[in-house]
Amino acid sequence: MPKKTKTRKPAGRIEVRESGVHGRGVYATQFIAKGDRIIEYTGQRGSWEDAPNDENDPHTFLFGLDSGEVINPEIGGNEARWINHCCDPNCEAIEEDDRIFIYAMRDIEPGQELFYDYAMEIDEPITEESKKEFVCHCGSSNCRGTMLKVKKKNTRRQCRGKQFAFQGYDL
Repeated sequence: MPKKTKTRKPAGRIEVRESGVHGRGVYATQFIAKGDRIIEYTGQRGSWEDAPNDENDPHTFLFGLDSGEVINPEIGGNEARWINHCCDPNCEAIEEDDRIFIYAMRDIEPGQELFYDYAMEIDEPITEESKKEFVCHCGSSNCRGTMLKVKKKNTRRQCRGKQFAFQGYDL
């Protein structure tokens, strides 16, 4: 009878480990090129009404979809749930066909932590208190001090006679 061998899963390009920014983080174990799709953000899907709202754990981040559904990474989530926020991110979250994928915005070297801008939205007006509740620890030179999406004034530029409005990142 032939001996059974285990099939090893090929080493991934990312791993979860302790972060200097906050708790756990996701790090590249291999080179990731700009534009590469890194991972899908997974978890249980449901409505906002059915999503957990634990006042004792305000930092369980639910990902809202254009369809009105929400992804709860605490149930069925993967490594993507540990990607930390940064005001100067190297990744971005993009919704495609009712799914969220994390893409590299620039080349990422092995050992670098992956970040995207959470640009969080809350139901109440943004106050100094809410900014402190969602304080940012990224330490980048572009740090805005909060993980919340802050409205920026539009900047108008002329380009070949046409006017374009540039706004902040919005998921």
